[in-house]
Amino acid sequence: MACLHDHDCADHNCSSDWSLFKHIDLSKVSALNEAVTGSVKSVFKPWDQRLNSSEGHLESNEGDPELIVFIPFTADVKIKSIAIVGGADGTSPAKMRAFINRDGIDFSDAQSMQAIQEWDLGENLQGVLEYQTRYSRFQSVGNITLHFPDNFGADTTQIHYIGLKGEATQLKRDVVANIVYEIMPNPSDHKTRAETGGGLSRVE
Repeated sequence: MACLHDHDCADHNCSSDWSLFKHIDLSKVSALNEAVTGSVKSVFKPWDQRLNSSEGHLESNEGDPELIVFIPFTADVKIKSIAIVGGADGTSPAKMRAFINRDGIDFSDAQSMQAIQEWDLGENLQGVLEYQTRYSRFQSVGNITLHFPDNFGADTTQIHYIGLKGEATQLKRDVVANIVYEIMPNPSDHKTRAETGGGLSRVE
């Protein structure tokens, strides 16, 4: 994957800089057909820990390699690429399909709906492969659902890491809606905002 920064990458950890890990709402991540309930949460970790499976991995039920992973974010994000580290001996997923901003997708939905993008995956045991998105389609993403319909021939599918790269764009709308606005505006406040040519100030 080419770097998306305008700098000398020798002085930067670009993969960590663009990681969306900190914007994933981990408490609401879920999976369908996982053999161990809740194990999907273990596949989300910082980029430099992507090969560390000490806390477990996601595996499908025996004899059924299909998996669906639902990933909500705490902010709207733009997704530039996706990395998948699968298991050995044919257990890595062989294909990935993505749906954005759709809640409650099940296997029937996934099979009948048109994905926003599909990828043929390689066996990425060392975490060196990333898959570019069609970036213009992955703007203002509140959640993404990943469908893994098949693997490389094993009875189960294993996923050890899912990494998403991009950038956060804004707070989610339901968070913004909870902001309490002033009932009696102070004219001097509004004058100051007008004079400075802005609305909300940005925190560095």
